[in-house]
Amino acid sequence: MPTVLVLSSLVAANRVGGCAQAAALERMDVDTVFIPTVLFGRHPGLGAPGGAATPQEILEGVIAGVEASGALAGVDAMIVGYFATAKQVRVGARLIDQVRATRPSARIVVDPIMGDEGTGLYVREEVAEAIARDLVPRADLIAPNAWELARLSDRPVDDAVSALAAAKSLGRAALVSSIPLGGDIGVLLTSPEGDFLAHHRRQDAAPKGTGDLLTAAFVGHWLKGRSDRDALAAAVAEVAVLVTGGHADVSMGAL
Repeated sequence: MPTVLVLSSLVAANRVGGCAQAAALERMDVDTVFIPTVLFGRHPGLGAPGGAATPQEILEGVIAGVEASGALAGVDAMIVGYFATAKQVRVGARLIDQVRATRPSARIVVDPIMGDEGTGLYVREEVAEAIARDLVPRADLIAPNAWELARLSDRPVDDAVSALAAAKSLGRAALVSSIPLGGDIGVLLTSPEGDFLAHHRRQDAAPKGTGDLLTAAFVGHWLKGRSDRDALAAAVAEVAVLVTGGHADVSMGAL
Protein backbone atom coordinates (compact mmCIF):
# COMPACT_ATOMS: atom_id res chain seq x y z
CA MET A 1 0.00 0.00 0.00
CA PRO A 2 1.48 3.39 -0.95
CA THR A 3 1.98 6.01 1.75
CA VAL A 4 1.51 9.79 1.60
CA LEU A 5 2.83 12.25 4.15
CA VAL A 6 0.43 15.20 4.52
CA LEU A 7 1.59 18.43 6.17
CA SER A 8 -1.37 20.82 6.29
CA SER A 9 -4.38 22.03 8.28
CA LEU A 10 -6.76 20.15 10.54
CA VAL A 11 -10.26 21.69 10.49
CA ALA A 12 -12.67 19.85 12.77
CA ALA A 13 -16.08 20.79 11.37
CA ASN A 14 -15.33 21.08 7.63
CA ARG A 15 -14.00 18.59 5.10
CA VAL A 16 -11.06 20.74 4.03
CA GLY A 17 -7.31 20.80 4.34
CA GLY A 18 -5.09 17.99 5.44
CA CYS A 19 -7.69 15.95 7.30
CA ALA A 20 -9.90 15.91 4.19
CA GLN A 21 -6.93 14.86 2.09
CA ALA A 22 -6.00 12.09 4.51
CA ALA A 23 -9.59 10.81 4.51
CA ALA A 24 -9.76 10.87 0.70
CA LEU A 25 -6.49 9.01 0.37
CA GLU A 26 -7.49 6.38 2.91
CA ARG A 27 -10.65 5.72 0.87
CA MET A 28 -8.34 5.01 -2.06
CA ASP A 29 -6.38 2.46 0.00
CA VAL A 30 -3.47 4.86 0.38
CA ASP A 31 -1.93 5.00 3.84
CA THR A 32 -1.31 8.46 5.31
CA VAL A 33 0.87 10.15 7.88
CA PHE A 34 -0.86 13.44 8.73
CA ILE A 35 0.93 16.26 10.57
CA PRO A 36 -1.37 19.26 11.30
CA THR A 37 0.00 22.79 11.01
CA VAL A 38 -3.13 24.31 12.58
CA LEU A 39 -6.01 23.08 14.73
CA PHE A 40 -9.15 24.98 13.66
CA GLY A 41 -12.79 24.44 14.53
CA ARG A 42 -14.12 25.58 11.16
CA HIS A 43 -12.94 26.99 7.85
CA PRO A 44 -11.61 30.56 8.31
CA GLY A 45 -13.66 31.68 5.30
CA LEU A 46 -16.81 31.09 7.38
CA GLY A 47 -15.74 33.39 10.21
CA ALA A 48 -13.51 33.14 13.26
CA PRO A 49 -12.24 29.53 13.02
CA GLY A 50 -11.46 28.87 16.68
CA GLY A 51 -8.27 27.11 17.61
CA ALA A 52 -4.79 28.20 16.62
CA ALA A 53 -1.63 27.35 14.79
CA THR A 54 0.21 24.30 16.05
CA PRO A 55 2.91 25.72 18.36
CA GLN A 56 6.33 25.57 16.76
CA GLU A 57 7.89 23.30 19.38
CA ILE A 58 4.97 20.87 19.15
CA LEU A 59 5.08 20.82 15.34
CA GLU A 60 8.80 20.13 15.35
CA GLY A 61 8.35 17.52 18.08
CA VAL A 62 5.69 15.67 16.08
CA ILE A 63 7.96 15.66 13.03
CA ALA A 64 10.84 14.34 15.15
CA GLY A 65 8.58 11.55 16.40
CA VAL A 66 7.51 10.65 12.88
CA GLU A 67 11.14 10.55 11.79
CA ALA A 68 12.12 8.42 14.80
CA SER A 69 9.36 5.96 13.93
CA GLY A 70 11.00 5.25 10.60
CA ALA A 71 7.89 6.33 8.70
CA LEU A 72 9.79 8.67 6.35
CA ALA A 73 11.50 5.68 4.77
CA GLY A 74 8.14 4.44 3.47
CA VAL A 75 6.80 7.71 2.07
CA ASP A 76 5.88 7.53 -1.62
CA ALA A 77 4.59 11.11 -1.88
CA MET A 78 4.34 14.21 0.29
CA ILE A 79 1.59 16.83 0.10
CA VAL A 80 2.50 20.19 1.62
CA GLY A 81 -0.42 22.57 2.13
CA TYR A 82 -1.52 25.20 4.64
CA PHE A 83 0.89 27.12 6.88
CA ALA A 84 0.10 29.77 9.47
CA THR A 85 3.57 31.29 9.85
CA ALA A 86 6.77 31.71 7.87
CA LYS A 87 8.58 29.65 10.53
CA GLN A 88 6.23 26.76 9.78
CA VAL A 89 7.05 27.09 6.08
CA ARG A 90 10.73 26.71 6.89
CA VAL A 91 9.92 23.60 8.92
CA GLY A 92 8.05 22.28 5.89
CA ALA A 93 11.07 22.93 3.66
CA ARG A 94 13.34 21.04 6.04
CA LEU A 95 10.89 18.14 6.15
CA ILE A 96 10.85 17.99 2.35
CA ASP A 97 14.64 17.78 2.42
CA GLN A 98 14.47 14.99 5.02
CA VAL A 99 12.01 13.04 2.89
CA ARG A 100 14.16 13.46 -0.21
CA ALA A 101 17.26 12.30 1.68
CA THR A 102 15.46 9.29 3.16
CA ARG A 103 13.26 8.38 0.18
CA PRO A 104 14.69 9.90 -3.04
CA SER A 105 11.87 8.44 -5.16
CA ALA A 106 9.13 10.23 -3.16
CA ARG A 107 7.10 12.76 -5.14
CA ILE A 108 6.83 16.20 -3.53
CA VAL A 109 3.54 18.03 -4.13
CA VAL A 110 3.27 21.64 -2.96
CA ASP A 111 -0.17 23.21 -2.75
CA PRO A 112 0.78 26.89 -2.31
CA ILE A 113 -2.25 27.86 -0.22
CA MET A 114 -2.26 31.63 0.04
CA GLY A 115 -5.38 33.15 -1.50
CA ASP A 116 -8.18 32.98 -4.04
CA GLU A 117 -10.18 35.01 -6.54
CA GLY A 118 -12.53 37.47 -4.82
CA THR A 119 -10.76 37.01 -1.48
CA GLY A 120 -7.20 37.88 -2.34
CA LEU A 121 -4.36 36.97 -0.02
CA TYR A 122 -5.63 35.22 3.12
CA VAL A 123 -2.31 34.33 4.72
CA ARG A 124 0.24 36.83 5.93
CA GLU A 125 2.46 38.37 3.28
CA GLU A 126 5.56 36.79 4.82
CA VAL A 127 3.92 33.36 4.63
CA ALA A 128 3.14 33.78 0.93
CA GLU A 129 6.68 34.96 0.26
CA ALA A 130 8.15 32.01 2.16
CA ILE A 131 5.99 29.54 0.22
CA ALA A 132 7.20 30.97 -3.08
CA ARG A 133 10.83 31.10 -1.95
CA ASP A 134 11.22 27.91 0.09
CA LEU A 135 8.59 25.41 -1.08
CA VAL A 136 7.81 25.93 -4.77
CA PRO A 137 11.44 25.35 -5.89
CA ARG A 138 11.47 22.06 -3.95
CA ALA A 139 8.31 20.68 -5.60
CA ASP A 140 7.97 17.98 -8.22
CA LEU A 141 4.40 19.22 -8.73
CA ILE A 142 2.72 22.43 -7.61
CA ALA A 143 -1.05 22.58 -7.18
CA PRO A 144 -2.18 26.23 -7.13
CA ASN A 145 -5.55 27.66 -8.00
CA ALA A 146 -5.60 30.18 -10.84
CA TRP A 147 -5.23 33.16 -8.48
CA GLU A 148 -2.24 31.61 -6.73
CA LEU A 149 -0.61 30.74 -10.05
CA ALA A 150 -0.98 34.35 -11.19
CA ARG A 151 0.68 35.56 -7.99
CA LEU A 152 3.52 33.05 -8.17
CA SER A 153 4.26 33.71 -11.83
CA ASP A 154 3.44 37.44 -11.87
CA ARG A 155 1.42 36.75 -15.02
CA PRO A 156 -2.31 37.03 -15.77
CA VAL A 157 -4.27 33.78 -15.57
CA ASP A 158 -7.70 34.23 -17.10
CA ASP A 159 -8.02 31.29 -19.50
CA ALA A 160 -6.33 28.00 -20.42
CA VAL A 161 -3.70 29.58 -22.68
CA SER A 162 -2.56 32.13 -20.10
CA ALA A 163 -2.61 29.47 -17.38
CA LEU A 164 -0.35 27.24 -19.46
CA ALA A 165 2.11 30.07 -20.06
CA ALA A 166 2.15 31.03 -16.38
CA ALA A 167 2.65 27.42 -15.26
CA LYS A 168 5.48 26.85 -17.75
CA SER A 169 7.26 29.99 -16.51
CA LEU A 170 7.70 28.42 -13.06
CA GLY A 171 9.62 25.43 -14.39
CA ARG A 172 7.60 22.89 -12.42
CA ALA A 173 4.89 20.41 -13.31
CA ALA A 174 1.60 21.98 -12.25
CA LEU A 175 -1.98 21.02 -11.43
CA VAL A 176 -3.89 24.29 -11.73
CA SER A 177 -7.51 24.50 -10.56
CA SER A 178 -10.30 27.10 -10.94
CA ILE A 179 -9.39 28.25 -14.44
CA PRO A 180 -12.28 30.30 -15.90
CA LEU A 181 -13.50 28.92 -19.22
CA GLY A 182 -16.71 30.80 -19.92
CA GLY A 183 -19.53 28.69 -18.50
CA ASP A 184 -17.06 25.96 -17.52
CA ILE A 185 -14.37 25.66 -14.89
CA GLY A 186 -11.08 24.04 -15.83
CA VAL A 187 -8.14 22.17 -14.36
CA LEU A 188 -4.83 22.26 -16.20
CA LEU A 189 -2.09 19.68 -15.81
CA THR A 190 1.39 20.33 -17.16
CA SER A 191 3.71 17.35 -16.84
CA PRO A 192 6.51 15.49 -18.63
CA GLU A 193 3.79 13.37 -20.25
CA GLY A 194 2.12 16.39 -21.82
CA ASP A 195 -0.25 19.28 -21.11
CA PHE A 196 -3.90 18.41 -20.49
CA LEU A 197 -7.06 20.33 -19.71
CA ALA A 198 -10.13 18.91 -17.98
CA HIS A 199 -13.30 20.96 -17.51
CA HIS A 200 -16.94 20.75 -16.49
CA ARG A 201 -19.86 23.14 -16.08
CA ARG A 202 -19.35 25.86 -13.51
CA GLN A 203 -21.66 25.73 -10.48
CA ASP A 204 -23.05 28.81 -8.76
CA ALA A 205 -21.73 27.59 -5.43
CA ALA A 206 -19.12 24.96 -4.64
CA PRO A 207 -18.20 23.52 -1.24
CA LYS A 208 -14.92 24.60 0.29
CA GLY A 209 -12.08 22.13 0.08
CA THR A 210 -12.52 21.08 -3.55
CA GLY A 211 -8.92 22.05 -4.33
CA ASP A 212 -7.67 19.95 -1.42
CA LEU A 213 -9.68 16.98 -2.64
CA LEU A 214 -8.47 17.45 -6.23
CA THR A 215 -4.83 17.35 -5.14
CA ALA A 216 -5.32 14.29 -2.94
CA ALA A 217 -7.29 12.40 -5.59
CA PHE A 218 -4.71 13.16 -8.26
CA VAL A 219 -1.86 11.99 -6.03
CA GLY A 220 -3.79 8.84 -5.10
CA HIS A 221 -4.40 7.92 -8.73
CA TRP A 222 -0.79 8.85 -9.57
CA LEU A 223 0.49 6.41 -6.95
CA LYS A 224 -1.83 3.70 -8.23
CA GLY A 225 0.08 3.78 -11.50
CA ARG A 226 -2.31 5.75 -13.70
CA SER A 227 -0.91 7.97 -16.43
CA ASP A 228 -0.91 11.70 -15.75
CA ARG A 229 -3.84 12.18 -18.13
CA ASP A 230 -5.91 9.40 -16.60
CA ALA A 231 -5.11 10.57 -13.05
CA LEU A 232 -6.30 14.06 -14.00
CA ALA A 233 -9.50 12.79 -15.57
CA ALA A 234 -10.34 10.60 -12.58
CA ALA A 235 -9.55 13.29 -10.00
CA VAL A 236 -11.56 16.00 -11.77
CA ALA A 237 -14.51 13.64 -12.20
CA GLU A 238 -14.54 12.90 -8.47
CA VAL A 239 -14.49 16.59 -7.58
CA ALA A 240 -17.15 17.40 -10.19
CA VAL A 241 -19.50 14.83 -8.69
CA LEU A 242 -18.97 16.38 -5.26
CA VAL A 243 -19.63 19.90 -6.55
CA THR A 244 -22.76 19.00 -8.52
CA GLY A 245 -24.12 16.52 -6.02
CA GLY A 246 -24.49 13.92 -8.76
CA HIS A 247 -23.28 12.99 -12.22
CA ALA A 248 -21.06 15.50 -13.99
CA ASP A 249 -19.75 15.41 -17.56
CA VAL A 250 -16.02 16.07 -17.67
CA SER A 251 -14.37 16.95 -20.96
CA MET A 252 -10.68 16.22 -21.56
CA GLY A 253 -8.23 17.50 -24.11
CA ALA A 254 -4.54 18.09 -24.79
CA LEU A 255 -3.04 21.55 -25.12
